Amino acid sequence: MKMPTIVCLAGVLLCRPATPAFAASCESLAAFALKDTAVTAAQVVPAGRFSLPAEGPTAGRGSSSYASLPEFCRVSATLRPTSDSDIKIEVWLPTNGWNGKFQAVGNGGWAGVISYPAMADAVRAGYASASTDTGHVGGRGTFALGHPEKLIDFAWRSEHEMTVTAKAVIRAFYGNAPTRSYWNGCSTGGRQGLKEAQMFPEDYDGIIAGAPANRTGMPLWIAHAVLKDPASYIPPSKYPAIHRAALAACDASDGLEDGLIVDPTTCAFDPQVLLCAGADGPACLTAPQVAAAKKVYSPAVNPRTGQELFASLVPGTELNWGVQAQGPDPSANMYDHYRYVVFKDANWDWKTFDFDKDVVRGDQPDNLVMNATDPNMQPFFSRGGKLLLYHGWSDTNIPAVNTIKYYKSVVENLGGAGKASNSVRLFLAPGMGHCGGGEGPNTFDKVGPLERWVEQGRAPEQLPASHSTNGTVDRTRPLCPYPQVAAYKGTGSIDDAANFACR
Repeated sequence: MKMPTIVCLAGVLLCRPATPAFAASCESLAAFALKDTAVTAAQVVPAGRFSLPAEGPTAGRGSSSYASLPEFCRVSATLRPTSDSDIKIEVWLPTNGWNGKFQAVGNGGWAGVISYPAMADAVRAGYASASTDTGHVGGRGTFALGHPEKLIDFAWRSEHEMTVTAKAVIRAFYGNAPTRSYWNGCSTGGRQGLKEAQMFPEDYDGIIAGAPANRTGMPLWIAHAVLKDPASYIPPSKYPAIHRAALAACDASDGLEDGLIVDPTTCAFDPQVLLCAGADGPACLTAPQVAAAKKVYSPAVNPRTGQELFASLVPGTELNWGVQAQGPDPSANMYDHYRYVVFKDANWDWKTFDFDKDVVRGDQPDNLVMNATDPNMQPFFSRGGKLLLYHGWSDTNIPAVNTIKYYKSVVENLGGAGKASNSVRLFLAPGMGHCGGGEGPNTFDKVGPLERWVEQGRAPEQLPASHSTNGTVDRTRPLCPYPQVAAYKGTGSIDDAANFACR
């Protein structure tokens, strides 16, 4: 970037840059030429004046307030790498205080939107940012039926093409490429980050992949357990009782009763303890409901071979079981995947799913395009890339165990934890839900620790996390790199992170 002229005020120990000198004006980027790319708008957005588009869905994670946004150059473009592609992207470029870096942000669910709140968070922090709608409009999987190229766009191509275009726009505007490039995403955004590292290891220097939806069929397993037979249905009014029973069985397993299960995989909770002794009621489970709950806590298995297919939910997740088990159908995200991608039939009935032959069908090459399960991250790591994984133990959208399994596969591929710890780390958050929320500490900085890891070689030893009620912080706790957990030192408040250590 061209260096700005420095203006110093006489008699005052203050120097400030004059108006930044850029390689190009924002408006001139409307004529920016790049293969398969059409810039549709380029304009300066004054500080605090951004507003969401009047039409179309909007989504994303991060702050929903734009009043504190600084002035930035907003570039909108359409990418058409194939004849059936229609990928919308936006690139936001701070006009003052750019930190020289690029932070791309991921999507959730089936996407179909630009992640404006997450972009706003990045720009406030001084980054140039970019987001894509992944090549379609709307948060359903209907677009994939009969459109294999659009499915590829959603699976990985839109993110890579966005990245290449955004870096070119950044260079054109500032006169320099970003010094570092980071990916920040959760859920679908976590999967997108893994895909980037696996397929395009040179795109990013550091990747944050939260609760990655890299492969899961768990919702169908839960639907068959809870929704297929009306007698097995567990009404949401019973979730609190199941949760209390799980805590009673598991909370103290780490030596501290704090309303959190530090490692649910070490807990042997049996919902049989809730079997109704007499009449049915909100505090007990009928025999069919007990059987259904046991299945929820068990991994999906092939009924013929006994092979484990999908990870299960764990004790502590009960308050959010409605995401998968409220019915009358499975989670729309997973239902759409099987209807429009695997079976290619909008009228497919989930009740007919066979956990033997249909799982095999789902694993056919043309149906695996969205999977991000390749454990070979060596090309990404060999150039200094860092991968920060995180997941909430109380996540019911994607089982935390799924991410643990993937992490272990990457570590094994690298030759063990000793060789892997400087390249990949996983942080698990007790009591945290899907990408945030929940009873446990669920707010923590991920970008700063990743930057220090990439730029200074300081691998994160813990992530300080907090929980708030009505805007007031009421508990702090360190999140530890797996397999370590936060252990109470024995004295002081259990709500103060200073009284815990990673062990």
